[in-house]
Amino acid sequence: MTRTYSIEPWVEEPLAAFVAEAGARLALLMTPAGQVIAQHGFTRAVDVMAAAALGAAIVASTGEVAKLLDEPAFSVLNHQGERHGILLGGFDTPQGRMVCLVVYGKESTPGLVQLFFEEFSRDVREACPEPEAPKQVLASDFERELNDSLSALFRT
Repeated sequence: MTRTYSIEPWVEEPLAAFVAEAGARLALLMTPAGQVIAQHGFTRAVDVMAAAALGAAIVASTGEVAKLLDEPAFSVLNHQGERHGILLGGFDTPQGRMVCLVVYGKESTPGLVQLFFEEFSRDVREACPEPEAPKQVLASDFERELNDSLSALFRT
């Protein structure tokens, strides 16, 4: 049995359910920039990274095509081959936009995968925690603290 691996534990259950229901062979949840959030079915890290980079490139290029056509961004793309199909879909969450790349076989259909993808995106939105408040990167007295530290370090 292939396991679902995720960086964020709240996404494991929705992704595992989606993979089972849609009959997906591979699934990759990522940000539009290609940062991997979760994956299912990949056996090598290099394949995950290649799929994430290609998926992010497809999202970016189709976004530009949509702009040229004066259309809103495409939410779902589906490509059907002889043995496999690929669905690439995006959706918004409290933590920002997510993109899912799904590979499925002949035992599934584009309509079935898209139906379960819509359910998956809803489940992820519901499970997604609100983003944490941004941390203060620099303290207000950073320069003084830095100078004090340098002075102590170099005994000046």
